[in-house]
Amino acid sequence: MNPRCPLCDRRAEGPLRPHVLRVHGEEALPRAILADKERGVPDPEIGERYGISFNALQKIITEAYGVNVSQLRHPRPIRRWAPPSFREEVTTVWSFKQRGAWATHDGRYRGNWSPYIPRNLILKYSQPGDVVLDYFVGGGTTAVEAKLLGRRCIARDINPAAVQMTLENIHFSPPRSLAGETVYEPEVRVGDARDLSDIPSASIDLICAHPPYAGIIPYSPKIPGDLSGLDVPDFLTEMRKVARESWRVLKPGGKCAILIGDARKSKHVIPIGFQVIRLFLDAGFVLHELVIKRQHNCKTTGFWYTRSVCHGFLLLAHEYLPVFEKPVSRSVSGPELSETPAVPYRLGWKGAPETSEGALETTTVWVFPGDRLESEVRRNLRRRFGGPGPYLEVEYGGEGPSPGTGIPTNLLFIPWPPFPMTKWTFRQYCATVVHLARQGLTYLAPGGVLAVEAMDFRDGEDLIPAGLLLYEALRAQCAWALKEIVIVVPESGPFAWPGNRLEIIHRYLLIYILRP
Repeated sequence: MNPRCPLCDRRAEGPLRPHVLRVHGEEALPRAILADKERGVPDPEIGERYGISFNALQKIITEAYGVNVSQLRHPRPIRRWAPPSFREEVTTVWSFKQRGAWATHDGRYRGNWSPYIPRNLILKYSQPGDVVLDYFVGGGTTAVEAKLLGRRCIARDINPAAVQMTLENIHFSPPRSLAGETVYEPEVRVGDARDLSDIPSASIDLICAHPPYAGIIPYSPKIPGDLSGLDVPDFLTEMRKVARESWRVLKPGGKCAILIGDARKSKHVIPIGFQVIRLFLDAGFVLHELVIKRQHNCKTTGFWYTRSVCHGFLLLAHEYLPVFEKPVSRSVSGPELSETPAVPYRLGWKGAPETSEGALETTTVWVFPGDRLESEVRRNLRRRFGGPGPYLEVEYGGEGPSPGTGIPTNLLFIPWPPFPMTKWTFRQYCATVVHLARQGLTYLAPGGVLAVEAMDFRDGEDLIPAGLLLYEALRAQCAWALKEIVIVVPESGPFAWPGNRLEIIHRYLLIYILRP
């Protein structure tokens, strides 16, 4: 049956778009699309009815309502005040299959973070009555959680429509037994994260923020200063200002948590996450934790599986949640990189993959049983990047003769060393990896792949972001182009609470491709 036109309530003779253009004119097309959106027609169906892309639909919605929302409705009635069976996260991988729907939380504001994230951050890194700042407040998720948990909140957003949505979402009276002795009303207003001059220096206990991702999702109809409309270089320039203002307003010893993701261009990852982390480190912060946030809206079968395998890319399925600390007094310095490769190693040939092996991973998060993690990593690397022949893998613990160069290979794998890592040994290891990257040019065929494994680690109280630092060490190697950043996670658990720090359970695979 042909669809009914939302403007004249007549059935179209064929697709809806030609009917609207013929009967109502081209200027009426956005009105018809918004009318269907208000009736609750799903986005994919709207795209099919009117022959528009998802990005075009977002643009129409944002221009009409001043904010990018997935559903055009007001907050629903409150059915519960807290998440059922809530437990604080104890590892560096946070995974919330259900977004969370207590209090006034919903998914209207497109791209907003799960309320489980600010709930964990607020409970871990603040006390009742402390001041929590969110300068990209969006639909108000952080402000709602701060009010529920008895914290003061300063909420800012450059978009007045987002501020209005936040004010709607914080319009409730929680039970005093939930929030503690005092319920604090969040202070919400229009503001710019790059200029927090109305907030005194060293007055904030905790910053929780989820910035836009450099043009990935438009959040406003071209409001001056909106970071979501910038390209990556300009976005990073402006985020440097955000980092400096964050440092200024935060109390010594306070924490600053930023959720940020990567992007993709021409089948290559753009490491926005690592680059933003570097901006905050350069502003004076140190890393207290580096959490990986898993995404669960990635399609891994059927159409997307075929595209991922055939076209050689992985679906982005992770974000970074660095928790920075403003040091009280100790100096801020990371491990300087050594110039001399001093980690003993040899290169060894490994066998070609078997054709009977199972399905491949199609997202940037690879989750394997703990007892098969190492073998599954190698299986996926071989099948995706190794080609039909054998590949080269670094073996630690003793130098040996170099392999012959007669048969070029498609893959060189540098696994994370099995020995304990310190700042000192990591300096030498970075130099070894750079040396191996140069040496790999001798053995790899054109278009060959270099895969480098890394694990963040602690040296005393310091968290050393090995993935970030190895990426920076290899960035200057012009022969290599970064293709993927994969997060490897053990499937086993539950994990025990390790004290006041999170248990580091993730590792990275930095996948580089040899430039032609």
